[in-house]
Amino acid sequence: MPATLPDGDPVPADGTLPRSAMTGLGSRPFAFYVHVPFCVTRCGYCDFNTYTATELGPGASRESYADTAIREVRMARRVLGEAALRVETVFVGGGTPTLLSPDDLGRVLTAIDAEFGLAPDAEITTEANPESVDEAYLGKLREAGFTRVSYGMQSAREHVLATLDRTHTPGRVPQVVEWTRQAGFEHVNLDLIYGTPGENDDDWRASLEAALATEPDHVSAYALIVEEGTRLAAQVRRGELATPDDDAMADRYLMAEELLGAHGLRWYEISNWATGDAAACRHNLLYWTGADWWGVGPGAHSHVGGTRWWNVKHPAAYASRLAEDVTPAHAREILDPADRRIERIMLELRLAEGCPVELLDDAAVRRAIGDGLIEAGPYERGRAVLTLRGRLLADAVVRDLT
Repeated sequence: MPATLPDGDPVPADGTLPRSAMTGLGSRPFAFYVHVPFCVTRCGYCDFNTYTATELGPGASRESYADTAIREVRMARRVLGEAALRVETVFVGGGTPTLLSPDDLGRVLTAIDAEFGLAPDAEITTEANPESVDEAYLGKLREAGFTRVSYGMQSAREHVLATLDRTHTPGRVPQVVEWTRQAGFEHVNLDLIYGTPGENDDDWRASLEAALATEPDHVSAYALIVEEGTRLAAQVRRGELATPDDDAMADRYLMAEELLGAHGLRWYEISNWATGDAAACRHNLLYWTGADWWGVGPGAHSHVGGTRWWNVKHPAAYASRLAEDVTPAHAREILDPADRRIERIMLELRLAEGCPVELLDDAAVRRAIGDGLIEAGPYERGRAVLTLRGRLLADAVVRDLT
């Protein structure tokens, strides 16, 4: 089952934010994340807040979900007051968002536009499983205003997909990418996972080459993390599957950098490559650069002006609160300046642009340069940028610099 929610401070029933959060509201970029918590089956490695039909129980359903999410969008408008907040990006994630109809996804998008206003060039993304869409669905999704689709490809090898409990076949991905282009989408992302037990270098190379053959303008490649409480963690603990090997993970990352780079995709964040600025995921860049966003849906997290909060997990509890016009927020925290500095370093150092040197201990930066972890050139221009070796050791580098 999904991980438990973190502790935090109580949230007023009407969702009122502290004055510190409201200060400067509208001067920072603003976005929406919409969480759709439904899946047909639960993948063994996944610890996201998702529910199959048998896990939902009474009080929540796919059919009523869009109306419930729209209630939270309207509550967001009341909580945030009259500040002009043009929505730069919307990201619909899950779960499997495309288990909802394109009409329902479009209605949520329309509500966001009606309450806040979408920027003329707003980036509107939905995640999708390859088996959950067809030509007609994608055409309607484009008509609803979506501009970008992110597919959970994960691997091109059947035995790797089976270990991950993924239900699509490798051949499905090229077909849905073709349909996506035909529907008028300019931007397509493919998510890949490396380090799955049983995967070898040839498997990973084949997955990269298969992804590149579809000519996406964006690829995300993530190292498999064995999360506690998942079926995969239980299999590893029982010795049924091997623990992912750190050296193999590093080799796979280097292979991704080599092959993706050779095909014109450049890294702009440790796990993300794009053909150019227009193809980079603007929504995630807002996360990484400290913007404001409202997270709609059970378990969704939000951030406004240094205040962060998270919603109740279960869709039934979420729906019940909104039906009573009570905030679905479970708890919140107000970040102090020291917390915000550390968080900024952790996020911005992952970017190809790096973070300002002024945030860091200069002696530590100079040591990192000497160790080949930070680029020397950008440092002279006031930026700390990870080298390729630094990317492989990013967590340790961040610890040393903060």
